[in-house]
Amino acid sequence: MHKAGDVVIGGLFGMHFVSVFPDLSFTSEPQQPTCHSFDVLGFRQAMTMAFAIDEINRNSNLLPNVTLGYSLYDICVKLGIGFRAAMSLVSGQEEQFILNETCAGTPPVIGIVGDPSSTRSIAISTVLGLYRVPMVSYFATCSCLSDRQKFPSFFRTIPSDAFQVRAMIQILKHFGWTWVGLLVSDDDYGHHAARSFQSDLAQSGGGCLAYLEFLPWSSSPSELRRIVNVMKKSTARVVIVFAHESHMINLMEEVVRQNVTDIQWIASEAWIAATVLQTPNLMPYLSGILGIAIRRGEIPGLREFLLQIRPDLHHNNNNSVVKLFWEYTFKCRFAPPPAGWVEAGGAICTGQEDLEEVDTEVIDISNLRPEYNVYKAVYALAYALDNMLQCEPGRGPFSGNSCGNLLEPWQLVYYLQKVNFTTLSGDEVSFDENGDALPIYDIMNWILLPNGRAKLQNVGDVKRSAFKGEEVTIDEDKIFWKFESKKPPRSVCSESCPPGTRMARKKGQPVCCFDCIPCSEGKISNKTDSMECTSCLEDFWSSPQRDHCVLKKTEFLSYHEPLGICLTATSLLGTCICAVVMGIFIYHRATPIVRANNSELSFQLLVSLKLCFLCSLLFIGRPRLWTCQLRHAVFGISFVLCVSCILVKTMVVLAVFKASKPGGGASLKWFGAMQQRGIVIVLTSIQAAICTAWIVSASPTPHKNYQYYNDKIVYECVVGSTVGFAVLLGYIGSLAVLSCLIAFIARNLPDSFNEAKLITFSMLIFCAVWVAFIPAYISSPGKYADAVEVFAILASSYGLLVALFGPKCYIILLRPERNTKKAIMGRGVE
Repeated sequence: MHKAGDVVIGGLFGMHFVSVFPDLSFTSEPQQPTCHSFDVLGFRQAMTMAFAIDEINRNSNLLPNVTLGYSLYDICVKLGIGFRAAMSLVSGQEEQFILNETCAGTPPVIGIVGDPSSTRSIAISTVLGLYRVPMVSYFATCSCLSDRQKFPSFFRTIPSDAFQVRAMIQILKHFGWTWVGLLVSDDDYGHHAARSFQSDLAQSGGGCLAYLEFLPWSSSPSELRRIVNVMKKSTARVVIVFAHESHMINLMEEVVRQNVTDIQWIASEAWIAATVLQTPNLMPYLSGILGIAIRRGEIPGLREFLLQIRPDLHHNNNNSVVKLFWEYTFKCRFAPPPAGWVEAGGAICTGQEDLEEVDTEVIDISNLRPEYNVYKAVYALAYALDNMLQCEPGRGPFSGNSCGNLLEPWQLVYYLQKVNFTTLSGDEVSFDENGDALPIYDIMNWILLPNGRAKLQNVGDVKRSAFKGEEVTIDEDKIFWKFESKKPPRSVCSESCPPGTRMARKKGQPVCCFDCIPCSEGKISNKTDSMECTSCLEDFWSSPQRDHCVLKKTEFLSYHEPLGICLTATSLLGTCICAVVMGIFIYHRATPIVRANNSELSFQLLVSLKLCFLCSLLFIGRPRLWTCQLRHAVFGISFVLCVSCILVKTMVVLAVFKASKPGGGASLKWFGAMQQRGIVIVLTSIQAAICTAWIVSASPTPHKNYQYYNDKIVYECVVGSTVGFAVLLGYIGSLAVLSCLIAFIARNLPDSFNEAKLITFSMLIFCAVWVAFIPAYISSPGKYADAVEVFAILASSYGLLVALFGPKCYIILLRPERNTKKAIMGRGVE
């Protein structure tokens, strides 16, 4: 189809599906290929270009002194035909047509609108790019065409597959589909889409491919059967298809044959609007499709223009395509018809048939998508040409400030790169540095109608924002889901790992296939699908669900727990018993058994035992600095005071026995009352000095111990200096051993009430308790170490109290007849 003009814009459109090539050898005369199966939508796209040029020519503000013409070619959806058409346009070898009554020729072709196919656009642009002839495609989406090094003069008004892929990934993220299948056509469009999809999906971390299959161009039943089997066996319920509608027709035949109905299809822009698939027999399988569609636009006046199409209005040799459309639409033939045509019932076309009386897609402009891109492509070339022609001499952008020349197509490329205008629909049209248009897509959904067919409904859009990247807007309430639940399907390789677990990849499988491993103790994960568990801080521990950290329990020997209560009660009981015994002794202080062997030492011993019982309370309760410092000091001094009193008593017993022998009286002068007090003070002062040196040099302090338990903090007093603690215990032990030895020597003295026996027995108990204490203390963790020490203090204190004062109290209270001097001296009972 041709229209005369000062300059011409070429157009490449697929108005037929099938072509038959003639013999193109050098021995035969060249002939044109024969095209079959008329494509109404391709014809409408071509007529949209004719309308746009008509509209521009009527616009006095755009190219006011230039008339645009067009030269439109039917490429029959074949690379060879499309390539030949493009070369004819740019080389001036296309079919001659009469410009007016006086001259014939070919006006310059300033650019080409087309081709709709990525593969053909690659081939054509590779050649056109050598001469910088601008080509603006309205449907070629391959991301490879954004390479300015290979295609320096290629532009397009449709977003590239790179954006389409990212848009689909955003849709997958929106619905939580992380496990998907990918089907692509076995051509440049499919291969580049697959490569881009795999790369972007991996970078986004939004999911994994369950499988990738290439749909064959030819109808290969065995290959299609294999592909559908892969789909059936896979656990992926979402399948994305980058392919042409012809591929889908072949695929759906096998899908219907195998009755695969549980698939959620995601369609690329190449077939989302394919009416040939919107048939009742395919709706059980395809209804509910989501897909990416070219931005819909409004073209005012286009329908009226299309209704004016008449075969007789396209004179000369420009009417061949219009006649084909007319014959296809009205099922008639222009004369001469084939033999027998009229007899068989075929009608002859008059050219006056009314398009409004037939059901044809040509005049249905409710869903203009590729046509809208054609419209924008024509206007882009027109605006670029207008900007070039408005250049003032001497102010141009080229060398020497020169203006552009129509004979230099690369100069028009310069202006095309800078085009920026707004359509009547409000969409801005401009090209980035790669020749790509501002990306925006509609998200479409196939709604099942009562008649069994499908309706294409807009449910959202996806566009690129300069600040936010890809933005997806989806109205889920509008979406039709074909599944019984009427909700989006689940399509994941592995279910999400809940908080408290981490993902562990399955060996040899994609990252979306994993096991959920519970976090180990002390580690948590507080979000879904955590890659690893994080350790809690030192004072915290993981909750039983491992989803958050809780403050560790602080363990110490408390007054509120049964063990602490028992030890406290036992300590206070011992203190009370000491007070009772002291009261008994005070009340019976004049009796011989109290007065025997220095009653003052007995009272000192009772006071020291009371301190021993009370010092155990310092080991119970939350450790603080002052309790840590006092507990061992008070314990050490109290026990030294106690043991030193016993030692002096033992030495006095032995001295008295020796004094009763001839010549032994001199030994008593060393054990008078003052000497006894002095020995006790000196021995106790030594322990006090040891404790002072210990506290000053390496004081015991409260300490949080994390070593005993993972989930608890043991709050304890560290001794500060192990040497100091050992010296303190060693000093007490040495006095106890010395007392035990002296008492053992005096155990068989002739008195009927010989206190040395009691001292020997008490010291044996004392030493046994503390010898057993050391290994028990070392091996007991946390608060139990304090409990062992308190138990040792109480046991040894009770042992001394019972062994030393039990028999005396027994005699005082129950056997008073033995509480006489004669009885004590072994001379019988008075």
